[in-house]
Amino acid sequence: MRTSPLATVTVTVALAVLLGTVPARAQYTPQAASRPAIGESYHVELSGDLWNPQPIITASSESLGIPGTDIDIQKDFGVVKKRLHRFQVVLRPAKKHKFRFGYTPIHYTAQTVLSKDIVFNGIAYHIGVPVSLDFLWRAWRFGYEYDFIYRDRGFVGAIIEAKYTDVQVDLSSSVINASEYTRARAPVPSVGGIARVYVASNAAITFEMTGSKLPESIKKGWKAKYLELDIYGTANFTNNVGARFGYRKITVEYTLDQDYGDFLPGGIYFGGVVRF
Repeated sequence: MRTSPLATVTVTVALAVLLGTVPARAQYTPQAASRPAIGESYHVELSGDLWNPQPIITASSESLGIPGTDIDIQKDFGVVKKRLHRFQVVLRPAKKHKFRFGYTPIHYTAQTVLSKDIVFNGIAYHIGVPVSLDFLWRAWRFGYEYDFIYRDRGFVGAIIEAKYTDVQVDLSSSVINASEYTRARAPVPSVGGIARVYVASNAAITFEMTGSKLPESIKKGWKAKYLELDIYGTANFTNNVGARFGYRKITVEYTLDQDYGDFLPGGIYFGGVVRF
């Protein structure tokens, strides 16, 4: 039986189409839909923490060419740990972009009868004199975070921020009718990084560190170092509400003319998170 040329061409084309289609179907794999971890879908995040750091703080103040004494608020005034508050706002206009604002007021007061002579801001406070201390440190943070690696179960990002430190130390004694204070205020540029991994769909561990060091060469008689470490775990009950527990430490050292400060508060904290 003879086959017409037209029929042969028709069968050949049909086989070619069939053979070309089958491998294409076999190679096709549907893409899984993205499923962000619980707690990662938001544009605004508000958080508040109760922080319980060790008050490892030393400061001194010079005046009229009279060097100041290094004052240790724990050893010299008996300051003990207490719970402090921390507040933070994160604005997230896009998945990888965040604007961060934070505020931590650190306030200690104490009264003691001096066990050693102290010179503060040009005034001498002698052994046996009752003296009151008021230490206030306002720590502000203004920053931007870019998460250059972002996955459904974690991310890695870079942080650029300005840390604004405002420290005031007051000493007063009604016995010698003396009241003196010193104040140091300065913005400190800072860089760092952040990494987060979700160990479960609603539980994450985050590591964050930022800091900077400004040498005296930038401004004569002034130098500063600032380092902040934060490690915490977050449990997200829903996309909008969560709780966290962690450890935070701040290291600040500054010299401003003849004034000096060395602050090393660190301790655990717990708090809550609300997102919209």
